[in-house]
Amino acid sequence: MGTPRPLPPKVPPAERGALRIADRVVAKIAAQAAREALDVLPGAVPHATVTVHHDIARVRVSLELDYPCDLAARCAAVRGQVVRRVEQCTAMAVPEVDIDIEHLHSTHTRPGAAGRDRRLR
Repeated sequence: MGTPRPLPPKVPPAERGALRIADRVVAKIAAQAAREALDVLPGAVPHATVTVHHDIARVRVSLELDYPCDLAARCAAVRGQVVRRVEQCTAMAVPEVDIDIEHLHSTHTRPGAAGRDRRLR
């Protein structure tokens, strides 16, 4: 048999290559984080779009919420959870999370709402 081949020199981890996470993957993480922050209505799943530039993600989340509720508090909860999860899962900075409230659903008129005794005419 021949002589063993020499091992290639060790390359530091920072010089081995790059990791790129697709915008749509970051958007899925953000949408899931928004779901975690809210009691999501059936069929009212949050949707997120993301723009990534270098290691900075700018997020926009579209929501449907029950009303009446404290809209500012619900949006703050979503923002906080989205920032935490995206930073935790991707190591990207998230300087802004824009929230679009697409629909408000009345808890009194929503089908299947607890205590609904009458029909609206």
